[in-house]
Amino acid sequence: MGDFILHQGATVICTHAGQAQPAVTNPRVKVSNQPITTLSNMYTVSGCTNPPPNANVGPCVTAQFTNGATRVRANGDPVLTKASSAVCVPTGTGLNILNTQVRVKAT
Repeated sequence: MGDFILHQGATVICTHAGQAQPAVTNPRVKVSNQPITTLSNMYTVSGCTNPPPNANVGPCVTAQFTNGATRVRANGDPVLTKASSAVCVPTGTGLNILNTQVRVKAT
């Protein structure tokens, strides 16, 4: 049936509770009056609590989504949905999508 589309106001965190925000959004397509995010959009992470080097690899800094909607695109790029997954750098862990808009779905 599809999943809800991610937008700039979605609550996204890394697995260490750092806040993730899109570095760039798609300004031409909006849901809930906020721009959506697409597969090519990098996310920046702030406030990650993963320990620094010597104890671990350090905090999450950026994240890149690895999959998006298969049938819905914006400017030729797959839109991100609540089911999309991402990989954080340098930790290799994922992002958790906690809240997003609940009006528009994509498959």
